[in-house]
Amino acid sequence: MGRMTEIDTSVPHSARIWNYWLGGKDNYPADELAGDAYTAVFPGISTIARSSRAFLRRSIRYLVQEAGIRQFLDVGSGLPTVDNTHEVAQRLAPESKIVYVDNDPLVLAHARTLLTSTPEGATAYEDLSLFEPERILEAAARTLDPARPTALILSGILGHVADHDQARELVRRLLEGLPSGSHLSVNDGSRGTDPDYEQAQDTYNESGAVPYFLRPVDQIAAYFEGLELVDPGVVSVPLWRPDVPDPDPIGQHGGLARKP
Repeated sequence: MGRMTEIDTSVPHSARIWNYWLGGKDNYPADELAGDAYTAVFPGISTIARSSRAFLRRSIRYLVQEAGIRQFLDVGSGLPTVDNTHEVAQRLAPESKIVYVDNDPLVLAHARTLLTSTPEGATAYEDLSLFEPERILEAAARTLDPARPTALILSGILGHVADHDQARELVRRLLEGLPSGSHLSVNDGSRGTDPDYEQAQDTYNESGAVPYFLRPVDQIAAYFEGLELVDPGVVSVPLWRPDVPDPDPIGQHGGLARKP
């Protein structure tokens, strides 16, 4: 899994703050202060965190039940919370195999939670960075069959890549190593929907924490170029195949698409 490095609890950390917003316990006072400061400017961030997780859950349900996918590559998985990728997939298809990828020492420390699996399936954790797509694919092949369609999951991670063209290139390189019939699931914070959200994110980015860049919806849609979008396309995540009638849109957009 790689070498552990020291975890600095005095600096706010995005994965721990996200965990705090989701009601988790894997966070420290610095994370709570940063999370509360963000919420004071934009109270809707907790809704965004929960909606992003719900989108992940619904998209995995589609992938298993309608697309027949049994392999998942979750890059930038973050801290374990409720309904992790393997839990959702293996509830529906116990034989599913999942590879998690993250290079965060805190996530690595909790990786044992991500490695529980049904006897029929498998889970693995690889200590690698999004910026190493070829190494990710090589490592994933130790658990996943490279010849079988795989769902590539990039949930709230591409906003950490400052340059949009570089982010698109990383997505392209990851997809290049996956066969026809594979799928891409992306959801990220969007700019141009809520000024308070943008102000809160800009202030957070200046706090010394690892920055996260909100992007216009057309830039999020660009990650799916050359792929076959699943209806309803790239939309605010509560609107993607919702379980409840008439959900309200938020500043988090995503979609799911198939590689031809």
